[in-house]
Amino acid sequence: MPSEKVLQAKQEVVANLTEKLTAAKAGVVVDYSGITVAEDTVLRRKMREAGVDYAVVKNTLLGRAADNCGFGDLKSVLEGTTALAVSDTDELAPAKILCEYAEKNDNFKVKAGFFEGKVVDAATVQSLAKVPPKEVLLSMFVGGLNSMVAGLARALNAVAEKQGEGAPAEA
Repeated sequence: MPSEKVLQAKQEVVANLTEKLTAAKAGVVVDYSGITVAEDTVLRRKMREAGVDYAVVKNTLLGRAADNCGFGDLKSVLEGTTALAVSDTDELAPAKILCEYAEKNDNFKVKAGFFEGKVVDAATVQSLAKVPPKEVLLSMFVGGLNSMVAGLARALNAVAEKQGEGAPAEA
């Protein structure tokens, strides 16, 4: 039986993980085995720059925190080495950074994640990683609106020119 100090420390870790999971817009769980310290340092730097909280976690403690948040389905992937990346500002940043990293490192694997309050599998995390950034999506939207307005203007101009041909010229 663990001592009272150890038990209290674990309860604090679970409480902190529960708070992170609850506040996060999205998160990704990965198997980080086989990466070097230098590779991990580079990954952690990218995560910090993107505003993503990345930490190695114990499976049992993350499982308890996941239960507290309604992400109990995450427990099925909590085996082996586990790290958690969460973001409370950008829904796609954890998926983009970790999936890009996993493509370059065979030992690094995405296990699962959560997005919009639901647990998602690794394939869904990878598809989220391929979504363009918000700025690109907005520019695509504005470009589409612009082309529709331009098409409407051309159509109205053509109608006006056609109606103008039949009218008598004023002198």
